[in-house]
Amino acid sequence: MISKVDLPADARLETLAVREGLPPSQWGENSEALYLTSSFVHPDAATAARRFANEEEAFVYSRFSNPTVTMMERRLAALEGTSGCIATSSGMSAILITIMSLLKAGDHVVCSQGVFGSTIKLFQDFAKFGIETSFVSQTDPGEWHTAMRPNTRLLFAETPNNPLTEVCDIAALADIAHAGGALLLVDNCFCSPALQQPVKFGADLVMHSGTKYLDGQGRVIAGALCGPAELIDAKFVPTMRSAGMTLSPFNAWVVLKGMETLAIRLKAQSERALEMAHWLEAQPAVERVYYPGLESHPQHKLAMAQQSGIGGAVVSFTVRGERAGAWAVVDGTRICSITANLGDTKTTITHPATTSHGRLSEAQRQAAGITQGVLRLAVGLEDVEDLKADLARGFATLS
Repeated sequence: MISKVDLPADARLETLAVREGLPPSQWGENSEALYLTSSFVHPDAATAARRFANEEEAFVYSRFSNPTVTMMERRLAALEGTSGCIATSSGMSAILITIMSLLKAGDHVVCSQGVFGSTIKLFQDFAKFGIETSFVSQTDPGEWHTAMRPNTRLLFAETPNNPLTEVCDIAALADIAHAGGALLLVDNCFCSPALQQPVKFGADLVMHSGTKYLDGQGRVIAGALCGPAELIDAKFVPTMRSAGMTLSPFNAWVVLKGMETLAIRLKAQSERALEMAHWLEAQPAVERVYYPGLESHPQHKLAMAQQSGIGGAVVSFTVRGERAGAWAVVDGTRICSITANLGDTKTTITHPATTSHGRLSEAQRQAAGITQGVLRLAVGLEDVEDLKADLARGFATLS
C-alpha cells in the first residue's frame, strides 16, 4: 500500500498546495524527492507478479507508476476536490487519453466551437475512427441540449475559453450531460483550481495543461486529468499502461513545486489583468476587450459565481486595422514575450488567428469569434504601468 501524507481532513487549498503528495522517504527530506528511475526492484518473483497484476499496490515501472508523478497527481486531485488524477505528457495528451479510454467507434461528442484550436483538430481527426463531434456555441446551453444524441458519451467544455474568455455554465452543461447518460469534461486551464473547481458545479472530469498556470514559469510541458479514482483506475490507467502518454518524473516535479505558489501567483496576475482590462477599454485603438472580470463581459455574473469572484489573468482585445493593426501592436512591444504559451510569470502576447488557432479554417475561426484583429494578453507579474507603456508603444503606430 502506497502511504499517504497525514494531513487534517479540513486542510484548505493553500495548505494542500504545499503539503499534499507522499510522505518523506526514510531520509526525511523536506522538499519532495525527484525519483529519476525507469523501474523499481521487487523483493522476490512472487511479489513482482502480484504487483504487475495489480494485486498489490506498489511502484512498478515509470511508464505508469512513479513516486514523483504520484505526488503531483495527489496534489492536483486535492486542489480540484477529486479522489483521483492521472498525469500525462501534455495537455493535448490528456485529451487523447480521454478519447482512447472512454470512446469507441460509433460514439458522439459535443464540444464548444470556441475551444483551443488543437482541441478542435484532435476531435476532428478522430472522425476517421468513427467518433463524431458536434461543435456548438460556447455560451448557449440550448445548442448543447439540441446536439445531444442517444450515442453521445462526452461533453467537452473549456471555461473561460481560449482566447475570447467566453464562460459556459458548468452546472447547466452537467445537467444536460447526465440527463443523456454522458460525462462532462471541463478544461480548467485558464482558471486552475486556485479560482475554479468544476466538480463543485457537476463536472465529472477536469483537464489541465500543466504547462500553463500549474507550472507557472514556462519551464515544462505537462498535462493531467482529475476525476473519480474508480474511473481513473478502471479506464485511464490501463490506457496509459499500454499507450504511454507518460509524464516524466522531472516535469512532474517541476509542476509539483509550481503548485505551491499557484494561488498567490494567479491572484496577483489576475489583479494586474483586471487593471489592464480597464485600461484597454479606454484606448482609442481598441475596439473591444474580452475579460470576465469586466462588467461589460456578457457572462460576467456567471464568471464571478464560478471563478471565486476573480476574472483570471488572460485578457483578449480587438484592435483597429485587422491583422496589420494587430501585428503592429505585437511588434511594437519590448517587454511582452511574443509567444503562444500562457500562464507564465512573464506577460505573453499572441495573435491567435495565426498561432494557437492558425490550423483552423477561416470559417471555423469566424464561428468562434476569432477575427484577425484579436490579440491575447496573458498577464504576468511585471509592473502593470510598464505593461501599459509597452502596449501603448504598439497602439501609437495605429494613430
